[in-house]
Amino acid sequence: MTEVTIEQWALTGPAPAALDGVGASIRQVHIPAGTVGTKHSHPHEQFFRVLSGAGQLACAAGSVPLRPGTVVRFAPGAWHQAEFSEDTVLLEVNLPEAVA
Repeated sequence: MTEVTIEQWALTGPAPAALDGVGASIRQVHIPAGTVGTKHSHPHEQFFRVLSGAGQLACAAGSVPLRPGTVVRFAPGAWHQAEFSEDTVLLEVNLPEAVA
């Protein structure tokens, strides 16, 4: 198992495809099997959808199996941590505070 920080997570595997907007970003993230993300949170709202692969998510609401089709939303400040048992591809959407 390889433990990575959230900053390193986005840099593992093939380069993620990303598109940054004025008030949001979307990216495809590739995560190798055996990766364990550190427990963390974000100051912004975040969604992700599992496109392929498998893993397990831990968060305040409990444990959630990650498999293709799983969609997750994190409120700003909500902690989460994931472990990936297979090579996994996520579609991640980050929504910072609204731009005035």
